[in-house]
Amino acid sequence: MEFDVEKLRPMDTYKLMAALIVPRPIAWTVTQSIDGTLNAAPFSFFNVMSGTPPVVVLGLGSHSGREHDSTRNIRETAEFVINLVAETQIEAMSFTSGTFDPDVDELQLAGIPLIASSKVKPPRIAGSPASFECERMITLEVGPQSVVILGRVVAIHVRDELMQDASKFYVDAQKLHLVARMGSGGWYGRTRDTFELPA
Repeated sequence: MEFDVEKLRPMDTYKLMAALIVPRPIAWTVTQSIDGTLNAAPFSFFNVMSGTPPVVVLGLGSHSGREHDSTRNIRETAEFVINLVAETQIEAMSFTSGTFDPDVDELQLAGIPLIASSKVKPPRIAGSPASFECERMITLEVGPQSVVILGRVVAIHVRDELMQDASKFYVDAQKLHLVARMGSGGWYGRTRDTFELPA
């Protein structure tokens, strides 16, 4: 079946893309406003784009018809932290996806422990398997309610027990126990069902 995107409503195109491009990693993104208010929100339009330089991409839309607090904070401060989401964090992550006023700190409301970052002002989520401190490189306005942000990774944090061989930078992917987005709505997947294909 073929769908002519030019003839579809934007929401219908979104539904098809979100349902088909799976699994998608989740960027549980922490930002900080100019006045110091923290914000956390999960985004599944996210991935790594380059290793040299280390670059990640975030696709941010509007939230209930207004600009995401994350978008505004990144635009104004040029800093953010992406935290990967473990299975044990799924409920806390889901809580932060709600609609809150810009002056509300979702992290504090949810009682999510934080730890200071080393190179950017927004803190990291303490229980995340891995976190990426980022500085904004480019913001692309791709539509009236959509922006794409490229971020340069300036520091990477991995929980010690997840490193298989730190001297070789080997991560034990079997221990990450990450969750991923599967479609839209409330559907998620686990990353524990993996297999190795001999080279």
